[in-house]
Amino acid sequence: MTLQEMVNQAARLYSDRKAVWFDECNDKPPSFYTYSTVVKLAMELTAFLQKHCDQRGKCEIGLYCYPGINLPSWILGILQVPAAYSPIDPDAPPMLSTHFMKKSNLQYVLVENDKVNKFCASCVGSFYHNSSTIEHIGLTLFQMNSSVADLNLQVDSVKSECEPSTALGGSQPAHTVCQEQTKGKPSGEAYVDVGQKYSLAYVLHTSGTTGIPKIVRVPHKCIVPNIQHLKTIFEITEDDVLFLASPLTFDPSVIELFVALTSGASVLVVPNAVKMMPVELAAALFHHHHVTVLQATPTLLRKFGAHIIKSMVLSANTSLRVLALGGEAFPGLNLLKSWKHKENKTNIFNLYGITEVSSWATCYKIPEEVFSSDFRTDFPVPLGSPLLGTKVEVRDTNGSAVLEGEGQIFIGGEERICFLDDEITVPMGTMRETGDFGRVQDAELFFLGRKDNQIKRHGKRFNMECLQQAAEDLCHIEACAVTWYQEEKLILFVVPKGVLEERKTLEELRKHVPAYAVPDELVLIKALPVTSHGKVDISELNKIYQNHLSSRRRDSRLSGAEELWERLQYLWKSVLCLPDDSTGISKDAVFLYSGGDSLQGLRFHDEIEILVGKAVPGLLEVILSRSIGEVYTHILKILFPDEDQLMNYDNVVKRKLTGNSGEEFHRKYIKLKSERSLEVASEFISFIALSRGNHFFSMNFTKSFMQPSNTVQVGVELLQQPSFLHSASPRVTKSHVQGYEMEKGAELLFHVRWKSNTRKCVDASPLVAVPAKEEAPAAVYIGSHSHAMQAIDLELGEVKWEKNLGDRIESSACISRCGNFIIVGCYDGLVYVLQRSNGEIHWTFVTEDAVKSSPVVDPSSGLVYTGSHDQHVYALDIYKKACVWKLHCESGAVFSSPCLSSFPHHLYVATLGGLLLAVNPVTGHKIWKSFLRKPLFSSPHCSEKYVCVGCVDGNLYCYSHSGEKVWQFSTSGPVFSSPCISSLTKEEIFFGSHDGFIYCCNMEGNLLWKFEATSSVYGTPFIFQSDHLKNKILLAAVSTDGKVWILNAKNGTAEGVSMLPGEVFSSPVVWGTKLVVGCRNDYVYCLDLSVTGKKEQIRC
Repeated sequence: MTLQEMVNQAARLYSDRKAVWFDECNDKPPSFYTYSTVVKLAMELTAFLQKHCDQRGKCEIGLYCYPGINLPSWILGILQVPAAYSPIDPDAPPMLSTHFMKKSNLQYVLVENDKVNKFCASCVGSFYHNSSTIEHIGLTLFQMNSSVADLNLQVDSVKSECEPSTALGGSQPAHTVCQEQTKGKPSGEAYVDVGQKYSLAYVLHTSGTTGIPKIVRVPHKCIVPNIQHLKTIFEITEDDVLFLASPLTFDPSVIELFVALTSGASVLVVPNAVKMMPVELAAALFHHHHVTVLQATPTLLRKFGAHIIKSMVLSANTSLRVLALGGEAFPGLNLLKSWKHKENKTNIFNLYGITEVSSWATCYKIPEEVFSSDFRTDFPVPLGSPLLGTKVEVRDTNGSAVLEGEGQIFIGGEERICFLDDEITVPMGTMRETGDFGRVQDAELFFLGRKDNQIKRHGKRFNMECLQQAAEDLCHIEACAVTWYQEEKLILFVVPKGVLEERKTLEELRKHVPAYAVPDELVLIKALPVTSHGKVDISELNKIYQNHLSSRRRDSRLSGAEELWERLQYLWKSVLCLPDDSTGISKDAVFLYSGGDSLQGLRFHDEIEILVGKAVPGLLEVILSRSIGEVYTHILKILFPDEDQLMNYDNVVKRKLTGNSGEEFHRKYIKLKSERSLEVASEFISFIALSRGNHFFSMNFTKSFMQPSNTVQVGVELLQQPSFLHSASPRVTKSHVQGYEMEKGAELLFHVRWKSNTRKCVDASPLVAVPAKEEAPAAVYIGSHSHAMQAIDLELGEVKWEKNLGDRIESSACISRCGNFIIVGCYDGLVYVLQRSNGEIHWTFVTEDAVKSSPVVDPSSGLVYTGSHDQHVYALDIYKKACVWKLHCESGAVFSSPCLSSFPHHLYVATLGGLLLAVNPVTGHKIWKSFLRKPLFSSPHCSEKYVCVGCVDGNLYCYSHSGEKVWQFSTSGPVFSSPCISSLTKEEIFFGSHDGFIYCCNMEGNLLWKFEATSSVYGTPFIFQSDHLKNKILLAAVSTDGKVWILNAKNGTAEGVSMLPGEVFSSPVVWGTKLVVGCRNDYVYCLDLSVTGKKEQIRC
């Protein structure tokens, strides 16, 4: 039995009954079609499609439209071809829709007539209009261009050769089925084949809210049992009216449409805009059309508001017989009880399922006695019994079934099988992992929450949905949602019933949830924002919180110094996620040594400025380098200059500049191994060195070393990478890149060549040094929070030497002009000069504070320039072991790296006080300065005409070499990333932002493209080109969630993405086809890059 057969069967029985109502909720009366009209129009469309569509093999037809009176006829017309329908949302981002159509290899798309222009604009060149418009049906047929279709076939062919065609191996259920999922089945088991003729009903893609969107192909055999069973459970008759609440791209819409159309019932359709208007929608549903069955997400129901729910949806005389809630965690019974009139007879159901096994898997009817006045409502609601043909299991981490206890929920069934992405065959009985946790108790299954909603806070792991459920049960909260803002703050958003006091609400929550689950902040909102699928929109909530922070900044007031100290300690605990107890913070506590980092330091800085209601000059460097007592004193001097300070802290004795030996510092702070007196090598080593942001440094190259086309220029001009070190591509494993606009025919593959354990986080960026002698191996030099500095063989991953320095290393190293020394800064305030060959210390230079700045070498003089948190920049002669000059930078610590320009000969320095400074590299005299008022973590970078730098105010600033501001480019988040400028791309500038985008703009400050990553972009991008990678100019970038992105530098399309098992604040460096980057899981990684697929021209 197929969906269309079931509808036609009902149409024969109920031909004159109304099948579909369409109400625009305006002055026009609602329109309707009877079953006979729906079938007649569908047959006309079927005949048209059979004439114009090639039906050989599986046929899938896209449907690009808004919901309207013709919708059932259009879907039925496609199914009768026979073909699978594939809904496309006209309001979805064009990149997502285009990716979906190409990934699905859709050959045909039916477009609603008045959406033709919009469709053509969103997928230029991919489809062409191949037939006349079907005027009275309201559709136009488009066909995929032959060149694109041929290319897709070639890509599929390559994939079929490189990948297993059956869903057996691997551990990614989004792409394949685990062997564990079919454990115990005989080797000769039966398979379901996606190519089986006329087997598919529809094709969807998942929303991507829990990962990269997946293509889901649904056979009739999978969805028909759902329809049949739910019709029985809901006791559907021809007198029922069902509301099409879900968008076509959300699979519950299939239930709403076909439960109605296979029963002789009516389906009510309204425009999308009306769904956003609770009053108008409620009037249409319950006053005008007397809807009897409503299936919705809990968030969509909440959008009506408590008053409408009580007075219309769940009132005593409502028309609603069935309310089925699914797609999200079920509301608390206390909340439902408060909504439901005591005389209300609506049957309420809890539905559970996943799109990957379309549509619902379980159903539970809430017993009527639950709503009686004397019944307890503090128990969880079960997920219920499996639906027809569905199997549900809970499994532990070893894949074993859990009969009592907790584990991950798996869903499947003998024929309840869908095809995900490129799957061709799937074993019958396959079980899909849901990403949801459940608990089996007394043979009942309870939902515990999504894996994605599990967070670790104050050392404890818990699910945020537990907090949401607890909050919903409070009588003065109408609706709520929880977010883990920037993975640092737990925010509870509340739609209140009347007046709500934050302090009392938090006190009440503490009675119901453990201390580690109490939110950092409670934010009142008028309504919960929702996605097109009716679920809570987390990204919109985060924007609301950002606006809330801005408002707090304007409204904050302090009563005096005593309150400042109390609030300062509270903020300290909050930012560092310390227990919120009565324990005081020691006045000597230092932020960075208490577990904080520079990002958290910036948040602490912002929270303090919100608290005091004004800017506090120099605050950030005090936070990052001084004690909380000194932070307090610093703020007092700004806020209350005439008030006696409540605490008389001892002045901290600063370390003094003790000359060049550093002996006094060694005696007082660390004990180093004795240093041998070393002679500087008389001969220079020929080498090339690469560091973050495309900083290339080369000395003494010979013609025999370099290829003629690969020129080297020292200074701001960068070079095309030579190919002499490219090794044969090793065997690689495919990296999944679903969900992004990919360059066709050139999918980039990743392989972990090696990884090196440093024992603590690696936030520094690598230095890659390549000697000219082919027998001498290239090496990676990088430091770690473990105090270790490592030299690693680039080819083999072997640690050539390791040197423990006096403290954490965040500074990225540079190589000396002679090629014999590696220079790096350290938290202990020293600049270390190490022998490149063995890591032994040649010299240390003492500054007065931590050195996080990365040093830079002047290729003409050999001087080394570096900054320090002591607010100075230094010029060092490492051969004479002398400080040539030092310069106080007036405003803040120097966190970022200096940048050297050859023409004119300038040294550019940026400070955390917001100062951009141009200095004469020879004399140390200031040439010009510009005060940007906000911290500069980004390092400046030069081109021939300009110097650019990013700022935490969200801007990239561009100055001329004479100090005139040329332009500024704005993003939606702080810019920690340094600009990347390369002669490979002539006039482009690349950088990342905490708004989650990677940007490319030209030298005039105009946006050329931007690419949305999956989290903030802290590191600096890197431009590279290799003949082993089709000689394309590519951009490597990393986001803080651990993703390594390879983009086409010309247009910003994703060529490949790989995931590292930890956060990444390091910047990548690429040599040939080897990408090196540090990770916060304690490892340095070297990834081999290779490309597969035949390059074809795509017509646009």
